[in-house]
Amino acid sequence: MGSGWHEWPLVLFTVLGQCVVGATIITGMGWLAARNEPEDQRRIVRNMFFLWVIMGIAFFASVLHLGSPLRAFNSLNRIGASALSNEIASGSVFFAVGGFWWLLSMVGKMPATLGRVWQIIGMVLGLVFVWAMTRVYQIDTVPTWYNGYTTASFFLTVVLTGPLFAALLLKLAKVPFNGKFFVSLSVLALLASLALVVMQTAELGFIHSSVQQANALLPDWGSLQVWRFVLLTAGLGCWICPLLRRVSPRALGLAAGLVLVLLGEFIGRGLFYGLHMTVGMAIAG
Repeated sequence: MGSGWHEWPLVLFTVLGQCVVGATIITGMGWLAARNEPEDQRRIVRNMFFLWVIMGIAFFASVLHLGSPLRAFNSLNRIGASALSNEIASGSVFFAVGGFWWLLSMVGKMPATLGRVWQIIGMVLGLVFVWAMTRVYQIDTVPTWYNGYTTASFFLTVVLTGPLFAALLLKLAKVPFNGKFFVSLSVLALLASLALVVMQTAELGFIHSSVQQANALLPDWGSLQVWRFVLLTAGLGCWICPLLRRVSPRALGLAAGLVLVLLGEFIGRGLFYGLHMTVGMAIAG
């Protein structure tokens, strides 16, 4: 019962990790597009430092969930056979590849051609990391997670949070950024998230065990989803409104928008964990 916030380390790990993946892809695209502007590239690289700070916070939260760093190492023992091992391994590889690319670029030791290939590989590894996250929760004995809504919601978080984080970093780097396409993607992700919640809410009434109904797990599901979408809309509005007025968004406005969107996704992810049903036998339909 409740909002699922008892799993707050996992809420932080998954949401922040997905946010970093989305922002890495878009800032990486910005870095690649500025290959004829070395100074712009240097400023982008400097500000990408914050990507790896947030990723570090996400991994620290995951270690808190496991209880100790030693357990984190032990969880790598079944790579290929365990979804959890695959998640930690893919996340660690993404973190290491991206972090080393950033470090070598910062000190000017990254060759131009290798740097471009390395950056693209890092972007792909980010998507692999998110996919590995989704597989952890595809458990057939947890019918509220064992569906396409889980996979869709994780990737939608990438598109909801990542572009806004990237827009902030590129703004701080003073690099020209036409955000209309990416803000449109985020708006589409918001609408898709709303549609997903509507469909999932309807299906929860048909999922039950011999002793428990899925839609009884979270009595505040409806009100918390409303608050979630209020925060998401307000956060994206901090980015959209200046663009509609044909002015460049301010860094402070983008930062406030990012905080609001992350808070909204924290609520949504908490609700996801709150839907966990520990059952031996479950019936859907």
